[in-house]
Amino acid sequence: MSAEGWEGPSFDLDDDHRSFQEVCRTFVAREMIPRVREAEAAGTFPAELWPAMAKAGLLGVGHPEEYGGTGGGVLALTILSEELAHSSGGLAITPLVSSYMAGPHLARFGNAEQKQRWLAPLLAGDVVAAIAVTEPGAGSDVAAMGASAKAVDGGYALRGTKMFITNAGLADVTIVAAKTDPDAGHGGITTFLVERGADGVTLSPPLEKLGWHASDTREVFLDDCFVAEEAILGTAGRGFHQIMEAFQVERLALAGMAVGLAQVALDDAIAHARERRTFGSPLSGHQTIRHRLATAAAELESARTLTYQAAARWDAGHPEAATTTAMAKLLAPRVASRVVDEALQIFGGYGFIEETPVAMHFRDARILRIGGGTDEVQLEILAKRMGF
Repeated sequence: MSAEGWEGPSFDLDDDHRSFQEVCRTFVAREMIPRVREAEAAGTFPAELWPAMAKAGLLGVGHPEEYGGTGGGVLALTILSEELAHSSGGLAITPLVSSYMAGPHLARFGNAEQKQRWLAPLLAGDVVAAIAVTEPGAGSDVAAMGASAKAVDGGYALRGTKMFITNAGLADVTIVAAKTDPDAGHGGITTFLVERGADGVTLSPPLEKLGWHASDTREVFLDDCFVAEEAILGTAGRGFHQIMEAFQVERLALAGMAVGLAQVALDDAIAHARERRTFGSPLSGHQTIRHRLATAAAELESARTLTYQAAARWDAGHPEAATTTAMAKLLAPRVASRVVDEALQIFGGYGFIEETPVAMHFRDARILRIGGGTDEVQLEILAKRMGF
């Protein structure tokens, strides 16, 4: 099926977004996919990809041009996330966290000096960033965090433990959320810029994860880590609101990853179904297999369309953008889990060995229903918007 020559109403991407999609797809095929196995085995992101991504304009989407950004909006970022996931979840999430989950805090809330020091080199691929909000006892409930920031002479002393922090071992700067006023609830949280090697900061060894093997994920321990007054990012006491604002883009990046991961798994399953022969015919010759692939394709297209719509609504300032984002973050990862499960089933025993990429995609898909706001959080958001 092709939309070529069609001039009626359409939800297809426009020429600019299609061109950007092709740039992303070409980069991933040439630079990232050949490095997947090595990165998965090493458990880290290949350092040479940072300058290559910057040169291709893939680290600055939506960021201010005066600091090295390349323009574009939330839809462009969603497309980038989708295409990066064609490599692996671990390779995709690493630059997404640095530029598009930590980076927006610098772009939106940093002062001129902070942007010049951290945002500009980040977009150039010279600096890696992380964001440390989640704790062992506080994930979706951000306001329940226990990390504290006690005022001391000239700044603050940070104490607490952060958990599941992506890029922690790679980051030159980490955005740390802590309570400057433990009695103020949502209004008592502040974010700080903590540099690599700061006194009072230690990291756990990399956490052994079910998926995303190519990403660096660790615990971060803060033991009276001193940060100067100038290290406050944004406004003291406004950290919770800053985090919630940035969550919207993060959720769409993760929804885009889900779509991309499901697409590559489905493509692999279709190719396998055409090549693998059973009972005298290709797998695709069996109606039950054809119909399962057709169902997966229909579900995936629905998730992609909703995700693109949510992103386009943010770019257009639509009043229901947040609602559509919650729907996309709920639907796309669920669809990805189903599609990848079907793909693995179609591969049979071959899908259960590491030689077949679908095994990696199967593992990588599961976290997308947890990170950036769980299924349950998205459902509660939607229920409240329905008046419950």
